Amino acid sequence: MMQPAPEMLHTLSNCFLQTLAPNPEPRKLAENYLKQAAEQDGYGLAVLRLLTEQNVDDQVRQAAAVNFKNHVKYRWAPANSDLSAINEAEKDQIKALVVNMMLSAPPKIQSQLSEALAIISKHDFPKKWGSLLPELVTSLKNAGSDYSVTNGVLQTVNSIFKQFRYLYKSAELYVDLKYCLDEFAAPLLEIFVRTSQLIGSNAQSPNVLKPLFECQRLCCRIFYSLNYQELPEFFEDNMKQWMSLFHDYLVYENPLLKESRDDKESVLDQVKAAVCENINLYMEKNEEEFKDYLPGFAADIWGLLMKVSLSSSHDRLAMTAIKFLTTVSKSVHHNLFNQPDALKQICESIVIPNVELRDDDEELFEMNQLEYIRRDMEGSDIDTRRRVACELVKGLSTYFSQEVNSMFSAYVRGMMDRYSTNPLQNWKSKDCALFLVTALAPKQIPGSATGSSLVDIDQFFATAILPELQCEDVNSQPILKADAIKFVTTFRVQLPKQVSLTLIPHLARFLLSESNVVHSYSALCIERMLIIRDGKQLRFGAQDLAPFMSVLLNNLFAALKLPESQENVYVMKCIMRVLSNGDIAQYATNCLDQLVNILSVLYKNPSNPTFSHYLFEAIAALVRRSCEKSPELVGIFEVKLFPVFQDILALDVIEFAPYVFQIMAQLIDTRNPPLPPTYIGLFPHLLTPVLWQRSANVPALVRLLQSYLQRASGEIIQAKQLEPVLGVFEKLINSKNTDHHGFFIINTVVEYLDYQVLSNYVTGIWNLLFMRLQTHRTGKFIKSLIVFMSLFCVKYGHDILVESIQNIQQGLFLTIIQTFWVPHLLSITGDIEVKLCAVASTKLLCESPVLQTDAAIPVWGKLLNSLITLLIRPEEERVEDEGDVPDLDEMVGYTAVYAQLYNAGKKEEDPVKEVQDAKQLLVISLAKLSSCAPGKFPAIIQQSVEPANQAGLAQFCNTYNCSIV
Repeated sequence: MMQPAPEMLHTLSNCFLQTLAPNPEPRKLAENYLKQAAEQDGYGLAVLRLLTEQNVDDQVRQAAAVNFKNHVKYRWAPANSDLSAINEAEKDQIKALVVNMMLSAPPKIQSQLSEALAIISKHDFPKKWGSLLPELVTSLKNAGSDYSVTNGVLQTVNSIFKQFRYLYKSAELYVDLKYCLDEFAAPLLEIFVRTSQLIGSNAQSPNVLKPLFECQRLCCRIFYSLNYQELPEFFEDNMKQWMSLFHDYLVYENPLLKESRDDKESVLDQVKAAVCENINLYMEKNEEEFKDYLPGFAADIWGLLMKVSLSSSHDRLAMTAIKFLTTVSKSVHHNLFNQPDALKQICESIVIPNVELRDDDEELFEMNQLEYIRRDMEGSDIDTRRRVACELVKGLSTYFSQEVNSMFSAYVRGMMDRYSTNPLQNWKSKDCALFLVTALAPKQIPGSATGSSLVDIDQFFATAILPELQCEDVNSQPILKADAIKFVTTFRVQLPKQVSLTLIPHLARFLLSESNVVHSYSALCIERMLIIRDGKQLRFGAQDLAPFMSVLLNNLFAALKLPESQENVYVMKCIMRVLSNGDIAQYATNCLDQLVNILSVLYKNPSNPTFSHYLFEAIAALVRRSCEKSPELVGIFEVKLFPVFQDILALDVIEFAPYVFQIMAQLIDTRNPPLPPTYIGLFPHLLTPVLWQRSANVPALVRLLQSYLQRASGEIIQAKQLEPVLGVFEKLINSKNTDHHGFFIINTVVEYLDYQVLSNYVTGIWNLLFMRLQTHRTGKFIKSLIVFMSLFCVKYGHDILVESIQNIQQGLFLTIIQTFWVPHLLSITGDIEVKLCAVASTKLLCESPVLQTDAAIPVWGKLLNSLITLLIRPEEERVEDEGDVPDLDEMVGYTAVYAQLYNAGKKEEDPVKEVQDAKQLLVISLAKLSSCAPGKFPAIIQQSVEPANQAGLAQFCNTYNCSIV
């Protein structure tokens, strides 16, 4: 087995230490070294070996463990072709070592190795790693009373089996699941029962009990994974034993397991929460088999919720228990709640206490604003007691709508009455009322109006919301101000336009609130208002915004200078939206100065990808809205932007380079030829191979190359830069992940360069494309090839298209048309692409002699049939989803994903804009062709074109008053 040299371990140890350095320079150097080292064989094994070195600092070993997990994540089965895969021999060695190393590692390293093991198992288990589960079962049996080993095994099994919760049902999935059930279901029950007995006999020993309860928690999570798809036979046969033990844990109490800190969840509560999730799963998926146990568990959960405190340490338990009641409330067993006073008791003893503002919520509002907003405003995946309690209300409304609405209308009125008696002291009552009204608003389709079953929205707005927004003191009672702004955001579509316009100055004032939540909510509210559409029209146009532009922009930029808001995503997104929607001519240069100042600080240490994205979107919006209307501003923008852009590129700030390339392309697009020398001098550097090795750069560089080819094709040819451009095309076309970008380049070359310039390269281009077609064709590639050939045909003529392909091999053109063009023409998508391919197909059918020979007549008929299908059938009927498009979701992380700027998008040009209607062109061309050989083509159409398409063609002829003779 390969052993890494001590020198290598020492170097790695130092590098991992430097990755923890606060100073970005040594940190970046170390990260770059590790990236390069990761390309070498044996790197993963070396990092794994470093984890066993007891003399290495714990922080370094933990950093190494995280690095090993990520190394495995990205290189075990790379989705990104830029990364080299770990070789098979090294994989086998890692798999042989990792289980034992994980079981013997300290807890923090153990959790990372457990995750790494789960990642490997996702690709290799069970087919390529048949020894894994037997090895884990053996370790479990041999662990005896050592629960550190037992829990290590269970943690790993839990990580591996989690995949069963997320995968779609398939024959392969069930084979794998059955294998896991056969190997592990019985040992799981055995360890669960045995540990329960140990818990019973160690009730007075908290140090013994805690690892035992951790074991039970892990067993419950594994139970959840193995039962997620459907009820396995083993679990159905042993349901009574499992449910009996679940009941025991729901009612179990032991003060010795309480945590000393109020905000820390006890291991007992974790087990109870896991049990709640398991019985909720059975309630959702195995209702028939579970029904006999339901009344007992409903009583257990009810009793549990009566005792659970409002402490944050009980949050998860309270939420999972409430979710169980919600599931029951929406099921056929909802009559469990149809008892005298049952609904009232649930609402008053469970719902209301859980939606009232707690001290913890106030602390979160003041100390961790981002988390408060994420939980409160955005409906994130993180559940809160408030949200879960409201979901219970919605669940109860399924069968008891009238009773529930009546009760909660009364609760809201009571809370508002309580507030009005003493607003300063009882402000939490109003907060609770506002929360209920917004949280219980019916779910809306984005952009549609929503109402409330609890209050009259207009009246409630006038009496409860408007006074808060009109308050001159933007810093008083900030939670109520945030609630009022959230109300406007929630009901923004329903509020009349004139009312909303009167709110904009108030919302602009709240941008200066000292409360991070208040000014963030205000920015979010304005941004959401600006995207409301009435039909296809934006509700608030530039004219509507004109009176408020100055105060909005001033206050938005001022908000970015408030404490904790220097990188406030909501504020920057709002700036972007205001610049996109408003008339910004008089504010453009001042706004650009402020955005450039922010960027000048930001690029030195990028840390918030979302903020950075909206910053560049804001710059792109400025370019789009200012420079395109006033070309004289382009030079001013370049003077202000280029110094910081040059720094970003010179310092190789890889996170920002794709944005820079896109905005440069946008600036070039706004210029008329010739381009200034600055751009021309930069062009050769853009063709440097190292830039194209980063997948995130490729789309942005392609976008930039297209702009250069469009605006400076003469200079590119004169500087003999066409060959390097075609070299980039060759590199991109050979990968299925980037071939579409290669086509973007070659399409632009054809669109903007004369044939005589390209003629010497055409044979090489066809050879390259047809070689790829022969060796590694995909649906995406074939569609892109048809679009390219169509563009070539309409730009250079069908004769040159046919001749240049026939020069490679006689008869090749007809083969390509028959084998690829005809069957795949109907999969073309996009209005411009469909029109282009239809025009090219028409020219080939009606003007190209090669398709009108007797030998080619069957191909002619099939091509016409495909063309009519393209023109008459909707896209969704003729295009199937493809499996060969790269999955960008797998490329995670700041630097890996290309983030396209919406505001810097390339405007699509119609290469056949002289053709108004492709259908009309087809019938006119067919009529002209048929008139040269009367009787010939109707017979071919009768024989080769499907009846539905014949009817479609006849309709075209009738519409455009043409006849095929």
